[in-house]
Amino acid sequence: MIKSSFLNQEFAQIKKDFISFQWPKSPEKLYEPIEYILGIGGKRIRPVLVYASSALFGEHNQTTTNFGLAVEIFHNFTLMHDDIMDDAALRRGHKTVHEKYNVNTAILSGDMALIKAYQLLQTEDEATTSEALSIFNQMAEEVCKGQQLDIDFEASTTVSISDYIQMIEWKTSVLLGASMQLGALANKTSGRNQYHLYEFGKNIGIAFQIQDDMLDTFGNQARVGKRIGGDILQNKKTYLYLKALELLPENLAKELSSWFEGNSEDEDLKIKEVTKLYEEAMVKVYAVELMNEYKSLALSHLEAVKADNDAKKEDLKEFADFLIRREY
Repeated sequence: MIKSSFLNQEFAQIKKDFISFQWPKSPEKLYEPIEYILGIGGKRIRPVLVYASSALFGEHNQTTTNFGLAVEIFHNFTLMHDDIMDDAALRRGHKTVHEKYNVNTAILSGDMALIKAYQLLQTEDEATTSEALSIFNQMAEEVCKGQQLDIDFEASTTVSISDYIQMIEWKTSVLLGASMQLGALANKTSGRNQYHLYEFGKNIGIAFQIQDDMLDTFGNQARVGKRIGGDILQNKKTYLYLKALELLPENLAKELSSWFEGNSEDEDLKIKEVTKLYEEAMVKVYAVELMNEYKSLALSHLEAVKADNDAKKEDLKEFADFLIRREY
């Protein structure tokens, strides 16, 4: 739980902003799936980073709201398309959009969500709009590159841990970095402050993804909201897999590698046996250590920020703890 009254206020404000945001009603099958995925939960991590970053330098304004909406809508656009590529049945404990509707609807509604995210970046100030588009364009390009690497890695036998870190930086953490930078931009702070806040978001995002990988294997399905072991079934070369290969004796490393050579007829057995090998390698200990290294790097960038309100930096430190201490 978050103890910060400020951050709880921001979460409450985000909820109000999403409730008040009006989507067109026609064509119904175009907009309804977007409202569906936005309405089935989610932690709203990215917009709260926009709001919290903006608060370091001034009052909440309409630009802050619009940028917060943009990053969350963009995030859900990526989830709609990711779920199709992963053939995922559940998202946040509910049917994925392509399962509830169909694949074509999920693709088209995802495209519309992306368009709406870009529309929300347009402000009355041309310079701010230009900077926002530049930040967003770079982030969106890198997210696509990260997604492609993730797909490529499933069939590759030469993935390194550094390759994996690059992939999750692009696929997941640059959006957190961009959220921080856009929040800072909304109140027109310096480029130096924007840089350090981007790096804070990016590095805490890497830590967040390492935690997410651990939850996928060692988590509780009811709490995580998706099937445990999904990464194993999809042969994803996560840090857990790559570090286990490095740590296990040759015979067990070969056994682990063999499980990732294709699809298993007995999915439960595959999850069980791979998890046992991860536990044999004690790989979760190494993952926690790496996660904490990236958290420390993130906090060093936060310390370098020259904020108008240093108390708000303490709220962000608490939020960083919240992100990487999710329950299993």
